[in-house]
Amino acid sequence: MPTYDCLIVGAGPAGIGMGSVLQDLGVRHFSILERADIGASFAMWPREVRMITPSFTSNAYGMMDLNAIALNTSPAYTLGTEHPSGEDYANYLHAVAAYKQLPVQCGIDVTGIEPVDSGGFEVQTQAGKLTAQTVIWAAGEFQYPDLGSFPGAEYGIHNSLVQEWKHIEGDDIVIVGGYESGADAAIHLAHLGKHVTIIDRKGHGLKKGSSDPSVELSPYTKDRLRQVEEGRIDWIGGYEVQWIEADEHERYLIYCEDAEGQSRMITTMAQPILATGFKGSLGIIESLFARDEQGKTRLTESDESTVTPGLFLTGPSVIHGQLLFCFIYKFRQRFGVIGDAIARRFELDRKILETYHKEGLLLDDLSCCGETCTC
Repeated sequence: MPTYDCLIVGAGPAGIGMGSVLQDLGVRHFSILERADIGASFAMWPREVRMITPSFTSNAYGMMDLNAIALNTSPAYTLGTEHPSGEDYANYLHAVAAYKQLPVQCGIDVTGIEPVDSGGFEVQTQAGKLTAQTVIWAAGEFQYPDLGSFPGAEYGIHNSLVQEWKHIEGDDIVIVGGYESGADAAIHLAHLGKHVTIIDRKGHGLKKGSSDPSVELSPYTKDRLRQVEEGRIDWIGGYEVQWIEADEHERYLIYCEDAEGQSRMITTMAQPILATGFKGSLGIIESLFARDEQGKTRLTESDESTVTPGLFLTGPSVIHGQLLFCFIYKFRQRFGVIGDAIARRFELDRKILETYHKEGLLLDDLSCCGETCTC
């Protein structure tokens, strides 16, 4: 049974990005395991959806394309578009993997990871067992939607399971969740001539004052909302859905409450859309990570599990304190941090990481994060 220096689980932006780092560092025996195909999550996006972060070829002036995941690459240059579709971005990831000749194994579904007493890991897959000295979990979130947020959630359809918004039936649509996914769904449905009601528990659509797009709608989404015909979208902020049920008249009854316990019933004939987020892939290896009092995954300064040495986490699930690394331009900044830890473990030359630091792919000082714009 071959023993890898490192196995990366997932061939999305986090996995392909980390694979590029390991290759640049000269890690001799590593592989990227992907259960479907490179960029599979992006290929599953609804056809109309576009990336909210803009791509622009600015590398020559010391600013990487916000959606790039490897040095000297740019989705804007490769794809010729500013807001790539999911299919576009999957093509970019394929291009990076091909250009870098990354060792990606597709069709390998990882079902579990077991630490070995003598050191390293046994990685369980449907194709058999693999062993590795280190593992980087980069399996992401999109393919693991939260389908049980409240009783009756099974009556709705999660936004990640919609292939095209034009296939949604009905003229009066209710969306549960008002962050980017919910707002994006509402925009597409409104342009199709439908009336949309958004139930927004945290009031994302009404919020203003944060410079962090992880907690406030992006400018791209706000621009598109302003272009929607007046009266097409009703935004109900501060209400949380308690349950959904269907009655004998084939109506969906959506019961909500606000923070003061005031109730509200919303009725629709169309299947509700659930923009309720994702459970993420970490549930597969939940026992190998510790969580804090708020349920956030505990990580070391190198994004390594605090209870399972040698197991690293990369991608949108990375959180440090109040800092959310849930966008590509955020979590890619930790690629070099993990690469540095692995290079030290295998006593590799780390000189290339100076370039990673310069290009914004090695953020090891989190005290500089969290600034709020003053104007």
